[in-house]
Amino acid sequence: MKIYIVGTGVDGENTLTKAAEKAIAESDLLIGAKRIVKPFVKLGKEVFITYRHTDIAEKLSSADCSTAAVLMSGDCGFFSGTKKLLPLLEGHDVQVIAGISSASYLCSKVGIPYEKMKFISLHGRDSNIAVNVKMNEHCFFLLGGDITAADVCKKLCEYGLGSADVFIGAELGYRDECIFTGKASELTDVHTSGLAVLIAENKEALHYIPSAINDEKFIRGEIPMTKSEVRCIAVSKLNIESDSVVWDIGCGTGSVSLETAYRCPDGKVFAFDKKHEAAALTIENARLFSCDNISVTEGECPGILADMPVPDKVFIGGSSGNMSGIFEAVHAKNPCADVVVTAISLETLNEAIECFEHFGVLPEIVQVSAARTRKLGTHTMLQAQNPVFIISGRLI
Repeated sequence: MKIYIVGTGVDGENTLTKAAEKAIAESDLLIGAKRIVKPFVKLGKEVFITYRHTDIAEKLSSADCSTAAVLMSGDCGFFSGTKKLLPLLEGHDVQVIAGISSASYLCSKVGIPYEKMKFISLHGRDSNIAVNVKMNEHCFFLLGGDITAADVCKKLCEYGLGSADVFIGAELGYRDECIFTGKASELTDVHTSGLAVLIAENKEALHYIPSAINDEKFIRGEIPMTKSEVRCIAVSKLNIESDSVVWDIGCGTGSVSLETAYRCPDGKVFAFDKKHEAAALTIENARLFSCDNISVTEGECPGILADMPVPDKVFIGGSSGNMSGIFEAVHAKNPCADVVVTAISLETLNEAIECFEHFGVLPEIVQVSAARTRKLGTHTMLQAQNPVFIISGRLI
C-alpha cells in the first residue's frame, strides 16, 4: 500500500501545500482526527476518525485499498504523531509530506525569525517555562491540555520575567484567528481556546550557563551555603545533561540547585532540606533566578526520597548523619546514578568513601582550597576559605 503522511498546516485547508493537496486527491482512504479530516469529507472518500497511532496502523494493515493518507495537523516534523506512527508502518511504501507548522505561521505573522528559537511543547506536559525564557531570547510554546497562554504569562511574572514580550496566536488560520501582543505582565488575563501557541521574547536572555555565581547574589540568611569556588567544581563533576533529573540533598540556600537547574532546562531539579528556613530560601532563590524547574521538598532524607522521580545525578551537600541511608535510597532508584558529595570534616570524607566502596565504586576525591582577596589598608591580602573535599563517582 502507498501511504502518505500529510502535514495539513495550521487550519487543515487554507494552508495546505500543493503536494499535500495532490496526495489527498490520490488517496482512497483518509485517516485523522475529526477536526483535521472534516474539510475533506466532501470528497466522498472512505474516512476513518482517530488520532491514536496504534489505531491508525491497525486500520492501515487491514484496509482494502491501494493508497491512503494519514492527515496530521501542522507539520509532520514538529511535535507530530508522525514520530510514533512511522515505526509501525515498516513494509509499506510511506511518503511524508511536510506542512506549515504553527511556529512558522505565527513567526511570519509577527515578524520574528525562528532559526535560533527554543521550541517547547506544553501539550499534556509539565514542562519548564521560565528557565527556558531566561536562557533563550526566543521561546515558542505549543500550548494545550491544562496550560493556557494566561498560565504561561503568570508563570513568567512569578519568576521575575513579567517584562518579556509575548505573542499569542489563537485559532491560527481559521476565520476567528486572534493574535495578542504585549508584556507578559499585561496578558495574565488573556482568554484563548485550546488551539493556541505563544512566543516569548526576552531581549535580556542569558545566552550562557551561569557557573560559580557570586555568593552575594543569593538571598541568604543563617543557612550555610556551598561557596562559588567549590560549587562550580562540584556541579561540573555531575556531568549534567539538558534533560537530567537532579537531586540536591541538603539544599541550604539552593545555590547548587540553581546552578544545576541552568544545566538541565529540559529536566528537573528536586531539592531537599529538613530545615524550613532552608527550603523557603531555596524557593525564594529559584524565583529570583527564574528557575521554575526546581521543586523543593521539606523533610528528612532518606525518608522523603522513596516517592521522588528517579534521579540521574545526585548532589549531597548535607546528610545529617544519614549518608549510608541516602546512598541506599539513591541506588534503589537508579543503580547507575552519578553522585557528588562535599565534605568539610575528615569523618564525613571517610563516611562518603565507605558509602561509595559499599557499591563497588572507587570514588574520585578532590580537595579544594580557595582564598579570596580583601583590602587591609593600602594592601591586598588573601583570606583563606575552608578547605572542602569533593567526592564523586557513578554507582554500579
